Amino acid sequence: MEQALATDTPAVLVRDLVKRFPDAVALEGVSFEVRRGEILGLLGPNGAGKTTTLHVLLGLVRPTAGHVRIFGLDPHRERAAALRHVGFASPEALMDWRLTVEENLRVYAEFYGAERGAVARALKVLELEGEARTKFGQLSLGQQMRAGLARSLLHGPELLVLDEPTASLDPDISDKTRHLLLALREEQALSILYTSHDMAEVEALCDRVVFLHHGRVVAEGTPLAVSRRVLSRADLDAASLEEVFLKISRGGGA
Repeated sequence: MEQALATDTPAVLVRDLVKRFPDAVALEGVSFEVRRGEILGLLGPNGAGKTTTLHVLLGLVRPTAGHVRIFGLDPHRERAAALRHVGFASPEALMDWRLTVEENLRVYAEFYGAERGAVARALKVLELEGEARTKFGQLSLGQQMRAGLARSLLHGPELLVLDEPTASLDPDISDKTRHLLLALREEQALSILYTSHDMAEVEALCDRVVFLHHGRVVAEGTPLAVSRRVLSRADLDAASLEEVFLKISRGGGA
């Protein structure tokens, strides 16, 4: 549906999103958007509602109220059309450990209906040509993350949705992953929605930040402005925010 991709349509639109589970309220009126070509950080402590927001956006969970759009498309009513424009990567989204990197990517390329040459292109972009014939289970964590990013790019998406992609990686590999994402954004004109609980990481990567706490948006803006605003909020629980700002001095946002 090419008409849905008009240039004035945001990559992601989230409006008044509510999600209630039988024993908890995960989201209470969350609203934000990801602009074209922007890297937006969805930041907050564990349990803030980041992953639930992504699950609604990807059509995995139905909202109790509110709506989301991907390039103007409803991921619940038009899921196949919407997800054609989305690549998703997460440390939890693993591949078959028994297959090589190339074999895994070929399986997903077939599933996605990717263009001929997509696997070779993804291996080159993610600098995985040397590991193409290595079994996924034999890769390091950093290589596994790059393989996941390669999979997310197979079908040429305009939007990357990344759920804490540098979790459990050492600082050097995390830094290389961030530089890779910045290069991909420039080379392929990607929009990126990036969840994290690490403010220093978000400051190094994102153009803007939406800070979630207990299922609500409590701050939105540049990483520096958000860090200052959140730290000034007396109504937020300091203990639960400690993990978010543990490395904030390294990013200069205090």
